[in-house]
Amino acid sequence: MIYKSLTELGTALAARKISSVELSRLFLERIRRLNPLLNAFITVDEEKTLAAAKIADERLAAGDAHPLTGIPLAQKDIFCAQGWKTTCGSKMLENFTAPYDATVVERLEREAGMVSLGKANMDEFAMGSSNETSCFGPVSNPWDTTRVPGGSSGGSAAAVAAYLAPAATGTDTGGSIRQPAALCGLTGIKPTYGLVSRYGMIAFASSLDQGGVIAHRAEDCALVLSAMTGFDAKDSTSLDRPAEDHARNLEAPLKGLRIGLPKEFFGEGANAEVMAAVEAAIGQYRKLGAETVEVTLPNSRLAVPAYYVIAPAEASSNLSRFDGVRYGYRAPEYADLTDMYKKSRSQGFGAEVKRRILIGTYVLSHGYYDAYYLQAQRIRRLIAGDFAEAFKVCDVLLGPTSPTTAFKQGEKSADPVEMYLSDIYTIAVNLAGLPGLSLPCGFDAQGLPIGLQLIGNYFEEARILNAAHGFQQATDWHVRQPAMAA
Repeated sequence: MIYKSLTELGTALAARKISSVELSRLFLERIRRLNPLLNAFITVDEEKTLAAAKIADERLAAGDAHPLTGIPLAQKDIFCAQGWKTTCGSKMLENFTAPYDATVVERLEREAGMVSLGKANMDEFAMGSSNETSCFGPVSNPWDTTRVPGGSSGGSAAAVAAYLAPAATGTDTGGSIRQPAALCGLTGIKPTYGLVSRYGMIAFASSLDQGGVIAHRAEDCALVLSAMTGFDAKDSTSLDRPAEDHARNLEAPLKGLRIGLPKEFFGEGANAEVMAAVEAAIGQYRKLGAETVEVTLPNSRLAVPAYYVIAPAEASSNLSRFDGVRYGYRAPEYADLTDMYKKSRSQGFGAEVKRRILIGTYVLSHGYYDAYYLQAQRIRRLIAGDFAEAFKVCDVLLGPTSPTTAFKQGEKSADPVEMYLSDIYTIAVNLAGLPGLSLPCGFDAQGLPIGLQLIGNYFEEARILNAAHGFQQATDWHVRQPAMAA
């Protein structure tokens, strides 16, 4: 059962071929066996999981069920879940138990009836591209445990890739769903900014953060995303739009689909094996009837520098609440209030978080705001304008998700700029607030997965999911399994 799609699991549960309790036990047993090798989960509470599964079974028996009721999932440890530790991968919150549910948790677990298997590991406060910054230790990639799974949603991706969970939530501020999906051979989608409520999602960069989902198939992502999205009055950035079935166009033929190939994505940057797999995927799309057109995103080269002004600036503001006074870590010894602030923050935050707070505070300081932050916001508008022009001649954009396959743990730790460049193809999508999806399209010579990125226009999640699903119907990259998954 652990290898089934969410639709197949839902059908089996509805037909009472298996109970949610039995299904949850299967995944919990795998977590007990494989999590020590992967470190994909920070918190697992079997009692809570089985209690939720029992409630799901009661709903199924009563005929009061959603198509996802009783299906287990992993929750990224950035979403508050009542009664669960919610750490954000940080010492600052290592003992924080959430007193309420994030809207994503409420919708997936309380309303749809999905069953949480636990809280997935992540880069500290979602700051990282390798899942090496968590205070609970790095996450290993199931395809090669000496390598990173990508970040910041690396725990979510590793859990799904090793079949410790059939799906997982993630968040994406600059590529943190799509990049781990690519490095772990999975499908991951970040929707249009504002479609998924940020209420109860611990903030990194408020104008960029967006919740999404990682699973094996585009079809699975569509089902979970449909349950996650929708207006939420508790989030001021939530878009007031009617509920949407993101799976509605999955089976539509791809004939006539216009795929834009941004020339900036096909120059220098990605390694040869990644580009060969992407070119082969383009050939597959042409066989399926899609047309390709060359487009340009001239300001995309400015995305990384603009992002690393805007995101740290917002992080510096958001993380100022962690001061040792109200909740979270407090230094055990201090001389006065100022000393308590200094020691609590210097001891509670890791090196990457402190680096970004310092950068953010600097670019927001008097005399530098206009030179850095304001300029970055202007570049952001130019980048969004480039995408708008491109979508006048195409339906979706296509390119690599990550410039390389999974790199060795520790390989880029000493060079933050090299680490930041891991997100060179994903960051512009967040700056513009567009939906983006990564799906597997091949393997390199070392047997490591390669990810293909599809980018849609605003609110075109159903279109990029259809394009991904059509590709997956014609290929088998998404059902290949790492050796440890057997």
